[in-house]
Amino acid sequence: MTLTTPLAGPPNMRATLRRNFWRGVARVMRRKPSRMAGVAIVCLFLLMAAVGPMLYPAHLPRDDNALYAAPSLAHPFGTDFEGTDVLALVVTGARYVILTGLATAVITVALGTALGLLAGFHRGRWDTALMRLTDLQLTIPGLPLLLVLSTVWKFNSPLEMGLVLGLLGWGGVARAVRSQTLSLRERGFIEAAKGLGLSTRHIIARELLPSMAPYIAMNVLIAVTGAIYAQVGLFFLGVLPFDSNNWGVMLNLAVFGGGALTSTAALPYLLAPLLAILLLTLGIVLIVDAMDEIFNPRLREE
Repeated sequence: MTLTTPLAGPPNMRATLRRNFWRGVARVMRRKPSRMAGVAIVCLFLLMAAVGPMLYPAHLPRDDNALYAAPSLAHPFGTDFEGTDVLALVVTGARYVILTGLATAVITVALGTALGLLAGFHRGRWDTALMRLTDLQLTIPGLPLLLVLSTVWKFNSPLEMGLVLGLLGWGGVARAVRSQTLSLRERGFIEAAKGLGLSTRHIIARELLPSMAPYIAMNVLIAVTGAIYAQVGLFFLGVLPFDSNNWGVMLNLAVFGGGALTSTAALPYLLAPLLAILLLTLGIVLIVDAMDEIFNPRLREE
């Protein structure tokens, strides 16, 4: 994939290139309004995670006379087995899910990008050693290892879970970044930087990374979606403690505790977190689709 950035080119051209870049972004977003919907969805969930638990906390007064109550104006998604508002549980659970997703994405992409850049730029022994390490990481079965780790490490915070998921997921990013680096290091601007005697640190930080920034940003978003599914799956399987507000906990309790698959009473309790997961991942996918067209000239329909 060929990437272009608004900062490419000589300094006196950057203002013009930046204006043209943002005009291109506007055209891409207008061409498919669903992409703007994706941005709106993700912003809504980010706002929900930031202030939702304060505005709509899950410890609202419970209605002991309305266990598994049907959706109503008072309870848009009904109540759970304790009479707690299901929408409040979804809102409070968003913070844990999104924080874990972001922590995982940052660790995954930072580690994978660093190793991929070193392997692709230096090649030789560096490349061989780091790629063998990457191959080893990619062969590790993630889910079985997570199940084993969860028996001794209960992942009590989003950062802890993000750290584990990130350490298990950087291999694919490292390989992809290495491929991008191998392609870019042969370009004229990199050869010119080497000819000027610029340091390796300068070339990587000021030449390679800016050119790969769009690609790295897309990998961050993709890593977020993977982390969402991983953490929700672990909570759903019941291998992590239920003292955390998470959509996976809701799914577990709805299916195994409320019998949502055989009874309609707990069905809203099951559908609410599923809808939240679907909407959040859909919003991210739409943003990635827009970014792919923005930064890949071959996909643009001028």
